[in-house]
Amino acid sequence: MELTTPLTKEKIKSLKSGDYVYITGTIYTARDAAHKRMSEALARGEELPIDVKDQIIYYMGPTPAREGQVIGSAGPTTASRMDKYAPKLLNLGLSGMIGKGKRSQDVIDAIVLNEAVYFAAVGGAGALLSKCIKKSEVVAYDDLGTEAIRKLEVEKFPAIVVIDRNGNNLYEEVGK
Repeated sequence: MELTTPLTKEKIKSLKSGDYVYITGTIYTARDAAHKRMSEALARGEELPIDVKDQIIYYMGPTPAREGQVIGSAGPTTASRMDKYAPKLLNLGLSGMIGKGKRSQDVIDAIVLNEAVYFAAVGGAGALLSKCIKKSEVVAYDDLGTEAIRKLEVEKFPAIVVIDRNGNNLYEEVGK
């Protein structure tokens, strides 16, 4: 199934746990340090550096780009490291997250409450995934280096729906 961002509630309705998707459009990157900064900004009553409504955040910190490349290896980071921050962002309208690994019950509950979705990208395939990234631009927290927030333009970025808007969880279903 092909998905084009922004990832609206209408588009999310058709996604089911276990679906393979190819994402095209704008997505953002953010890892631990960026999530911590965003959380601190919200606690101070400040605006986030990006509007998360109907957006996807990819938990990824790329390696440096080689000459002639847009970005270096771009594999997913373990999603559970962002679990303490994810519910707040989902409540602000974030509609999708891409990472690897399981999520906490608090995140699953926030996914259901906000009709969002959690995708997995294949760990260990960062060099291949980077070929789907057509443009990369640091948009916030440049001082964090690889953990800065980046705006990516992706084309047919492969992912799997792990947790759908109803809380169906591929990791649990496969284990049964």
